[in-house]
Amino acid sequence: MSTSEGSVAPLIDPDAWVAPDATVAGDVRICAGSRIMNGARLVAEGGSTIRIGRNCIVLENAVIRATSRHDCKIGDHCLIGPNTHVVGAEIEDEVFIATGAAVFHGAQVGHGSEVRVNGTVHLRTRLEPGSTVPIGWVAVGDPARILSADQHEAIWTIQKPLDFPGFVYGVDRNAPDVMKTITQRLSESLGECQVTAAGAPTVPGL
Repeated sequence: MSTSEGSVAPLIDPDAWVAPDATVAGDVRICAGSRIMNGARLVAEGGSTIRIGRNCIVLENAVIRATSRHDCKIGDHCLIGPNTHVVGAEIEDEVFIATGAAVFHGAQVGHGSEVRVNGTVHLRTRLEPGSTVPIGWVAVGDPARILSADQHEAIWTIQKPLDFPGFVYGVDRNAPDVMKTITQRLSESLGECQVTAAGAPTVPGL
């Protein structure tokens, strides 16, 4: 288990479990009863935080990330399916994120919601408690509209003003060489966050 990110070590409750080949790096707290399964990656970059509540299951090869601009919080009794991607989002209690789903920066997923297989919750999108994103559908906006993936123009009409490059990377979409700026900044940020192998402390009562 790789367990450090910069100078901040993870805190893992002794009643939680992390698979030997999982990565838990940076300021990550995992509460009692939670299970981080094989190949999962939990990485808090650049002074950010990840909080995993009680009795959460993070299944194989899921990725949960926080960035210097966006912390990530998973509530209690959540199931994060295999091959999912959750970054910089807030997920409330008793939420199911199914296989292959993606939840992006600044999103809020309300209590008891479901994001089904290959569903997407876009950046800065707010799902009301008890919402469902159907298989392969897209939630976008605040409050969320839930649209089928073939409605690209309708999705983009809502998504464009949410300003992915500005909100996530602090870069003007219309600036020259936008991808050069994003990748250079991201490279520098990630270069400061080298993951090394170390033992993570356990802290009772998280």
